[in-house]
Amino acid sequence: MPLSEFDLIARYFARPTPQAVLGPGDDCALLAPSPGMELAVTTDMLVSGTHFLPDTDPFQLGWKSLAVNLSDLAAMGAQPRWVLLAGSLPEADEAWLGAFADGLFACAERYSVNLVGGDTTRGPLNLCITALGEVPPGTALRRDAAQAGDDLWISGRPGLAALGLAHLQGRTRLPEALAAPCIVALQQPSPRVELGLQLRVRKLANAAIDVSDGLLADLGHIAERSGLAAEVGEALLPDLPAGADPLRARQAQLAGGDDYELLFTALPGKRDEIAALALALELPLTRIGRMIVGRGVHLLDADGKDRKCTITGFDHFA
Repeated sequence: MPLSEFDLIARYFARPTPQAVLGPGDDCALLAPSPGMELAVTTDMLVSGTHFLPDTDPFQLGWKSLAVNLSDLAAMGAQPRWVLLAGSLPEADEAWLGAFADGLFACAERYSVNLVGGDTTRGPLNLCITALGEVPPGTALRRDAAQAGDDLWISGRPGLAALGLAHLQGRTRLPEALAAPCIVALQQPSPRVELGLQLRVRKLANAAIDVSDGLLADLGHIAERSGLAAEVGEALLPDLPAGADPLRARQAQLAGGDDYELLFTALPGKRDEIAALALALELPLTRIGRMIVGRGVHLLDADGKDRKCTITGFDHFA
């Protein structure tokens, strides 16, 4: 007998919700924010064929569906608390649903969030999560708070996810030792929740954004919202991965997207503290440039000359 909508929810997505007053099963969830905290709320949609390949492993897709939303909370230094899941499914495939739910709840457990509600319907595969987090009033990391003279920092190794996608699509061929971590970076990213929290708590960052559409494109949002320009030194960028075509790897690093690393600005006097944080988190944090008076994003070559870069990031309607 095929699963009904309510059987599907009860079997795969109804789990204990200790952080909620009332979780799935009623018309609304009931949540009790911590006293005196502001709510940070974000939502992201993942559409088959646009945001993920149709044959993506369902466990990894479950993880990623949640991770990309937690990345937005991380960029604001928010503590993740609750999520809602809405999705359309072509059919109630129990094996697929079981693996997807396992991935989703593995990510939820890792970052201590509760799934408190949502909706399902029949249709093309489309997943939409709304995530809610908490942050003390006036302390959220924002895109509009960069200052002229700030250093620019990037976490991790941007570009790996885009290389993984190119490999899976046959647009490039990576050696096995490189292909594996690139595919994991694409399909099961690690939202930098702890980094975002530490940047906020230690007052290290002025502005921040998560890199989803490409490093230069997302940096442009900080520059625009802060009324400044950004300079990125090509020689300062993280090393390109060995075994990849250097030109393609640089393109992926600057504009590939799907990285979910944090790009943030900080006063030059914070460099030692940021280096210590990188060691504590066992996460590379690389200083790649600075914010200056002006407009736009400028990529500088080894001689400090503006490359007049025309690389753009991902745009759904371009």
